[in-house]
Amino acid sequence: MNRVLVRLLACVLLAWPGAATLAQTAALPGDSLYQLDARAIDAQGEPLHWSDLRGRPQLVSMFYANCHLMCPLIIENAKAVQKQLPAASGARLGVAMVSLDPQRDTPAALARVARDHRVPEGWRFLRPATDDVRALASVLDVRYRFREDGSINHTCVLVLLDAQGRELARSEVEGIAPDPAFVEQVRLAVVSSP
Repeated sequence: MNRVLVRLLACVLLAWPGAATLAQTAALPGDSLYQLDARAIDAQGEPLHWSDLRGRPQLVSMFYANCHLMCPLIIENAKAVQKQLPAASGARLGVAMVSLDPQRDTPAALARVARDHRVPEGWRFLRPATDDVRALASVLDVRYRFREDGSINHTCVLVLLDAQGRELARSEVEGIAPDPAFVEQVRLAVVSSP
């Protein structure tokens, strides 16, 4: 009888859509930003959970594809951070650009931004579920508001997360050149990560 109950319970848990996410977030530290149960689609149209970014340090920012002023600077600043790392270390850093505008930022639009900016292989451009944008912005401390002309005023920041999703550092983006102190924090995070 006990074996039947165990098998039935296992089947129920495997069939429950939130089971995988629950198992992943259960092992996360309490201050991990990956505790947030948010979903996204990447530039290739593949679905993922916010917590799927865990496992290596991540450089994260929020942007929108139709931006022609600050968002390109955010991308170029992140590229410059990664270029200043030793070659072997640069590959150990994940980079995730999260859209503030999932209505317009289709996977094709995100792929176009990645291609136009010639970002290094392995970067992720993410389109969160519409209901998850505000929550992601909140945990990343990104403030934003839509303007009547369709543009978005938003915080221009790079956030460094450790492999478990805890915030280690942040840098306000003011141009293409990254803050040297922030680059050093990224370097330390990458070399100390397993």
